[in-house]
Amino acid sequence: MWRTTVLYVVLIAAAAAIMLPFVWMLVSSLKTSNQVFTVPVQWIPDPIVWQNYLDIWAKSDMSTWLGNTLLLSVTVTCIQVLTGSFAAYGFAKTRFPGRDVLFLVYIGTIAVPWQAYMIPQFMLMSKLGLSNTLWSIIVLQAFSAFGVFLMKQFYESIPDDLVEAARIDGLSEYGIWRRIVLPLSGPAIATLVLLTFVNVWNDYLGPLIYLRDSAIWTIQIGLKSFVSQYNAEYALIMTGSVLSVLPIALIFLLGQRYFVEGIATTGLKG
Repeated sequence: MWRTTVLYVVLIAAAAAIMLPFVWMLVSSLKTSNQVFTVPVQWIPDPIVWQNYLDIWAKSDMSTWLGNTLLLSVTVTCIQVLTGSFAAYGFAKTRFPGRDVLFLVYIGTIAVPWQAYMIPQFMLMSKLGLSNTLWSIIVLQAFSAFGVFLMKQFYESIPDDLVEAARIDGLSEYGIWRRIVLPLSGPAIATLVLLTFVNVWNDYLGPLIYLRDSAIWTIQIGLKSFVSQYNAEYALIMTGSVLSVLPIALIFLLGQRYFVEGIATTGLKG
C-alpha cells in the first residue's frame, strides 16, 4: 500500500513540475509587463489584463502565422498518414524479395541527423524552385520513416488470416488496405496524427531555413520576430506563446485516449 502511495506522490510531483512552466506562462499572459518577473511570483494576476489577448492580434501578424502553421500541419499530417500507412502495409502484409533488408535500410535513416543532409536538401529544393514556399516544407515532410515503423508495428498485430481471406475473396491489395486494415487501425493512426501534427506545428529550423518571406512565416518564426521587435513587452510575448501552444493542448486533450491506446498497441511503450 505504501509503495502505491509513494508512487502516486512521485507522479503528482513530476506532473506538477512539468506543468509549472505552462501555468506560469498562462498567468504571465494576464499580467502587465512590469509584473511578469516580480519576486516572489504573483500567481493570481491583479489586475487581470485581458487586453493582452486583443493587443497581440493588433501588434503582430498572428492570424497569418497561425493560418500558415495550421495549413502546413494539417497538410503534412494527412500526407504522412497516407504514405506511412500504405508503405507499412507493404512491409507488414505483403511478401517480396528483399523486403526485410529494404525495411531495415529505410528505418536506418532515422538514425541519420537532419544536419547531415540539410545542405544538399536545401540545394535540391532551390533547384526545384520550391525554396521560400510552403511546398518546400510539405515535400520534405511528406514521408516519415518513423511513421512507417509505427504503422507497421500495429499492422503486424492484425491476423494474417484476415488478409489472406480477403485475398481469396478477390480483394486487391489496395482494397484490403482501405476496407479491412485501415478501419482497424484507429489507435495507431490517431497516434501518428498527434505526433506528426505536434512535430510540424513546433518545427522551427525547417521554416527558418526555407520560409524567408514574412507572408509565409509559421507561428514559431513569427514569435521569434515578435520577441525581437517587442523584447520588453513580456506579457505580450507570454500571450503569443499561450496562443501558439493552445491548439496542441486542445488536440492532445481530445485525442489522448486514442494516443495512449495507440502507444500501447504499437509496441512503442517502454
